[in-house]
Amino acid sequence: MSSVKNTLQLFLKPEFLRFVLVGGLAALVNWLSRLGFSIVTGFEVAVALAYFVGMTTAYILNRKFVFESSGRSVGNEYTRFVLVNIVALAQVWIVSVGLARLVFPAIDWGFFPEATAHAIGVTSPIVTSYLGHRYFTYSKRANTDG
Repeated sequence: MSSVKNTLQLFLKPEFLRFVLVGGLAALVNWLSRLGFSIVTGFEVAVALAYFVGMTTAYILNRKFVFESSGRSVGNEYTRFVLVNIVALAQVWIVSVGLARLVFPAIDWGFFPEATAHAIGVTSPIVTSYLGHRYFTYSKRANTDG
């Protein structure tokens, strides 16, 4: 029961709330850039391209406003950020495309199906991404000096 309480407390910390706000802004950048990419490419490719625009926005904002320095180089941190986001991209893509191509047609959803599916998809990895970034991307670098 103690671990459940500790987990719940983790998600009530100001750091998580800042992560959600920064993530919301990055998600908006992601979603809006997908609209632009959709002009020149199909929905599936546009979702993936927009994800990388949103991801870079999220990295910059998280590094500045959410997490303390890990002691790693920007390149190392960004690589770790990308690894966590590859998992999140899979979540976003599966949810977005699954809703747009399978679920919404099955329930006859006609209200901006691709935009709605993508908006839901972009929000789907909030918890998994926070945990990945907190414990992997921005975890303190171990001191190897002895």
